[in-house]
Amino acid sequence: MAAPTQLAYRTLKGIGIMDAAPTYEALPGFARPEGNLRCSSYSPCGRYYAYASPEKVTIVDASSGNMVSTIPAENVFELGFSPLGTYVITWQRASKDENGDATKNLKVWRAVESGDEHTVVGSYVQKSQTGWNLQYTPDEKLCARVVTNQVQFFQSDNLSTVWNKLHVEGVADFALSPGKTQSIAVFIPERKGQPAAVKVFIVPQFNAPVSQKSFFKGDKVQLKWNSSGTTCIVLAQTEVDRTGKSYYGETTLYLLSASGAFDSRVDLDKEGPIHDVSWNPNSKEFGVVYGYMPAKTTIFNLRGVPKHTFPLSPRNTIQFSPHGRFVLVAGFGNLAGQMDLYDMEKNFHKITTVEASNASVCSWSPDGQYILTATTSPRLRVDNGVRIWHVSGSLVYNEEMTELYDITWRPQTIEQHPLGDPFTQLPVPHPSATAYLSTRKAPVKSAGAYRPPGARGQLTPPRLQAMNGFGKPRRREIPGAEPAEEYLPPGAAPGGGVPLPAGADEKLSKSAAKNKKKREAAKKARDDENTAPAPAPAPAPTGPSPDRNRSRGKNAPAVNGNGNAPKRPPSPPPAPIGPIEPSAQDKKIRGLLKKIRAIDELKMRLAGGEKLEDTQMKKIQTEDSVRKELDASGYTG
Repeated sequence: MAAPTQLAYRTLKGIGIMDAAPTYEALPGFARPEGNLRCSSYSPCGRYYAYASPEKVTIVDASSGNMVSTIPAENVFELGFSPLGTYVITWQRASKDENGDATKNLKVWRAVESGDEHTVVGSYVQKSQTGWNLQYTPDEKLCARVVTNQVQFFQSDNLSTVWNKLHVEGVADFALSPGKTQSIAVFIPERKGQPAAVKVFIVPQFNAPVSQKSFFKGDKVQLKWNSSGTTCIVLAQTEVDRTGKSYYGETTLYLLSASGAFDSRVDLDKEGPIHDVSWNPNSKEFGVVYGYMPAKTTIFNLRGVPKHTFPLSPRNTIQFSPHGRFVLVAGFGNLAGQMDLYDMEKNFHKITTVEASNASVCSWSPDGQYILTATTSPRLRVDNGVRIWHVSGSLVYNEEMTELYDITWRPQTIEQHPLGDPFTQLPVPHPSATAYLSTRKAPVKSAGAYRPPGARGQLTPPRLQAMNGFGKPRRREIPGAEPAEEYLPPGAAPGGGVPLPAGADEKLSKSAAKNKKKREAAKKARDDENTAPAPAPAPAPTGPSPDRNRSRGKNAPAVNGNGNAPKRPPSPPPAPIGPIEPSAQDKKIRGLLKKIRAIDELKMRLAGGEKLEDTQMKKIQTEDSVRKELDASGYTG
């Protein structure tokens, strides 16, 4: 029978280890520690689990939970194991001794000693917490660390003497390959006008690189070897996007083979950043999520040739299952948390979409049948907890925790968990999952636009006056002109509303009552103005004027018998001309520009580290369509 999968987690209250499917119970032999526990880690082989308290590091047997040994290392902030669990590596904050010299804060210990005393096998000065750990070959025979202008190699059983050195001017990072043949990829950033470069060497043949790639867009890189150690992916990134199109810099992708037979840039056919890249455990293909939202996800072969492309969607994460049969494409962080699951053995058939909102951790179980998602601190300090999903999409376990800092599966090999058909017999959900699902609210269906009672049941409602603010019509009013008659649909009250029932005035809030009084006073003032008597005309001058017609000229009107011109009705004063009404096209352009300004503001807030709502993120994702619509409208500003 296969060993059960296992989880270990660290919270504000302590550390716990539990067996996963199907029991989801605490490991019986593990005594849960409490207090200030800064870090913890499984050994890559899955044999041990260790955690650090302020006074010491405790190592336990992962299968039974029993304590194996303790290491007298104080104030440890980082903790790790060698691949086979032989050595424990600890990192403490950098400090200086009494003479002002830097202390050796990176230490290597044997995980299990024959006696009670633990001795330090090796110690080094390591100021930076980034890239603090030693890198080991899979057989643990060699380990390496980067120092100024070189990578130093040590034999694991003799860390006091440098075994070999790889001299590379300006080297900033490196990655040892897995697999039988040992290779090392080193990264040199741009300096003094020289381009950045990644070089691959065979260990210990350091005379010349077997493969290399130079590029100008690269302030930092991620070096990702496939599991067989034959090909390395280089994800290069600049701190600043010189084109001004992105807040997160430019990204480019390269492939380098360990044999030197192949190296190239991976061409991506959608503009925008590279969100994630991941190798399939079979070492024959990799997946990339790239481009402005909605992003594009493509599977490439070993030579960087596209094999399959998934539909465009807001996604930024791709993970293959341990056996390589399933692939997960998800959108976490500031995205909605949707996970799409595909079966690669069935022509990339989509299995389901899972809603895992606010997840900050996502990982496949070693048996390839379950997916763990968790919300952790300090990214989010509320709603912390873990959920486990079956590959079919069903939720099988849920647990809420107070300030969950870290959670991880116990490392196990695929030989320990042969993959059968996970769909033949679906797992029974744990009671915690059933209880959680029962509390979830069903999505609320939108009620649609409001229709007054007289217009309900019609296919097309009557055209109502566009309202703006507190019932004020959007129609432009011209001073001195007659007010336009307001159209009221059947059953509607003046102002476009519905008549209030008797006694409703008593239930109005203070602000609503105040606004109602203002509207009534304004209406009364208008009525008084319309009913006021017109001023009497001024009396006409009297007395004959026999020569008046002669002096008026040819086109002068004739006078009557009294010598006065006949009375005319007084002409009304000319109405002042209002501002020109903008055209429909101008209104559309103005609305699109307003959307662009709102999107730019949201992007600035996002770049400043602010967490946006899902609706705000979706608004950012509409930028491309809004800009295309603006260009199509003929706007050239």
